[in-house]
Amino acid sequence: MHIAFFNPQGNFDRKDSHWTEHPDFGGQLVYVKEVAIAIAKQGHRVDIITRKIDDPDWPEFKETLDHYDGIENINIIRIPCGPASFLPKEQLWQYLNEWVDNILLYYRNEGSMPDFVTTHYGDGGIAGALFKEKTGIPFSFTAHSLGAQKMDKLKVTPVNFDEMENKYRFSKRILAERTAMLNSSIIYVSTSQEMDEQYVHPLYKGAGDVNNPEKFRVVPPGVNTKIFSACGENPEEDRVRNYVKAMFERDLDEGRRGLPAIVVSSRLDPKKNHVALVKAYAESKELQGRANLVITLRGIENAFADYSKATEEEKKILDEIMAIIRENDLMGKVSMFSINGQDQLAACYRELARRRSVFCLTAVYEPFGLAPIEAMSCGLPAVVTKYGGPSDVLYENGKRYGVLIDVFDLKDIARGLVEAFDNYEYYKKQGMHRVASKYTWDATANGYLDAIVNMDKNDFSSNVEVPYWFKNNDLEDNSISWLRKNYFGR
Repeated sequence: MHIAFFNPQGNFDRKDSHWTEHPDFGGQLVYVKEVAIAIAKQGHRVDIITRKIDDPDWPEFKETLDHYDGIENINIIRIPCGPASFLPKEQLWQYLNEWVDNILLYYRNEGSMPDFVTTHYGDGGIAGALFKEKTGIPFSFTAHSLGAQKMDKLKVTPVNFDEMENKYRFSKRILAERTAMLNSSIIYVSTSQEMDEQYVHPLYKGAGDVNNPEKFRVVPPGVNTKIFSACGENPEEDRVRNYVKAMFERDLDEGRRGLPAIVVSSRLDPKKNHVALVKAYAESKELQGRANLVITLRGIENAFADYSKATEEEKKILDEIMAIIRENDLMGKVSMFSINGQDQLAACYRELARRRSVFCLTAVYEPFGLAPIEAMSCGLPAVVTKYGGPSDVLYENGKRYGVLIDVFDLKDIARGLVEAFDNYEYYKKQGMHRVASKYTWDATANGYLDAIVNMDKNDFSSNVEVPYWFKNNDLEDNSISWLRKNYFGR
């Protein structure tokens, strides 16, 4: 079978450049890469279709074709649209028509077409609908996260609507998501919670409100267990072990360097809610007595000395963190240092697990959360937000595989961390077992392929309903007025 993955944002290359350094280079790219590779290893031809970028600041994405070393049957294909320079995902909407036309031209010139398309995020989803309209080739939709939930979590109001719309382009994203839901043959979700709670949002009424349950497939993402494992070794192992030791000597009081750590490794983003964890730690003398707080960053070697090269959003978060550290006399109890790439991160997790540390994620909402299961696979007990997919990952049929916390309650964050330390061996073993039994990329690939093979053959049809706003690039007034009416008129 020939399967194409549509993922216009972010971009891919053999070195995984820029991952975690930019909001467009997050967990979605890990997901697409790993599922695509796992499917290719089963003998299927796989194309990851993304956007071509000819920009001196992003030299990795200039060539049309790329690949992953040592992996057969898979290509990275970069298709141009719009200006040659890099564009954040919020600015891609008006060029997706052109992108789809250029994908079609590429395949026609090649002399073959894919049998099926999987699409990712709202921009990939609308591209899949446009492609199906032109070719009749069916597609699946994997949202990764949905715009309506982000609007809710960011507390969009009539007062701040214009500011939020200008920054996040919610109107385009949500209309694209609706179009993908309506026209896709399969909707992949990571958890049943995602299907039962996120797709029933009023903004998806008539499109994703599970009136068509046979379209949904619960297929959890996985962990690359060759990288993220409790007993693994990689070329970074000794270097990272020595590096962590050096960072602790730099940042921590001498008498505290042997303590366990509370580790957070997500990118600096308001949604990841680092500040709540730092506040919870500052308010808990018990936690301060039992563990240090470790925040891994990417590209910021010593935040205590200088973070002037961080983005404005990152600077705001670090300013808040530094203020809490100063006001609560936490110097010598907190370490922050740069970890770059998956091999380094896995080695860091193993070193911290050796010190009986705990992983923590206090995101205000997490659609699924690859980061916790990666940490669990390396032997770190996980203390994770209860809002979103982790409620299914860490709890099932009365059994707990980690600790769920209310991230809007600082005392509950502290309670969850204390519980993990008090029951360390239990949560370590349960977390590792959970990952090994359910969350591998081979299992994810099998879930994708099973749904495709058993898809209703009637889905091979060009009967597609794409809003004319997308096809004619007439999005601005129509989409914004639609969202304003439907969101505030609830």
